[in-house]
Amino acid sequence: MSSIRPYRPSDMDDVIDICVRTGDSGADATGKFSRSTLLPDVYALPYIRHDPSLAWVVDDGERAIGYLVATADTREFARWFADAWWPEVVGRYRPSTSERPGERGLIESASNSARMLVSDVDAYPAHLHIDLLPVTQGQGLGRRLIDTLITELTVRGVAGLHLTAGASNVGAIAFYERVGFHELERDGGSVTFGKRL
Repeated sequence: MSSIRPYRPSDMDDVIDICVRTGDSGADATGKFSRSTLLPDVYALPYIRHDPSLAWVVDDGERAIGYLVATADTREFARWFADAWWPEVVGRYRPSTSERPGERGLIESASNSARMLVSDVDAYPAHLHIDLLPVTQGQGLGRRLIDTLITELTVRGVAGLHLTAGASNVGAIAFYERVGFHELERDGGSVTFGKRL
């Protein structure tokens, strides 16, 4: 039986693996980019470095098979990402002839931390990333992870929470709507959802 528990440093390799295996709008992104560290360096590892108290994993008794990472203050996190995190890792992502389609665009996007500042960021200051391997899905674990985060954010007095999903990830979009998020904005490639706490 899988359980939810706080993130531990020993979970890092599992988080990296999950991030890659769910990194293509919920599908496996293994081999999508020439550097397998790119997705975790943008969407998972900075969160567990910045505030590991807002990170939880789904544990199947042997390893982590899903996770949720978050920040309570997107504006502060974006500053930290730009000033501390990205300068530490960007050297791994110098231009290369082996880059795959979309790779340079993601690297350039990561270099602009203002991308995190959605138009309603002050009303929904927290944001999250949640990734579950297929084996975990349909068991209510995603809802439990989000409820765990919401409980902690409420204790901290955070007013709202947002997240962004790929517009093609219809399963995730339906899930976010089921757990009480509503659409804030949409562009060609993504949908941003918010939830007041």
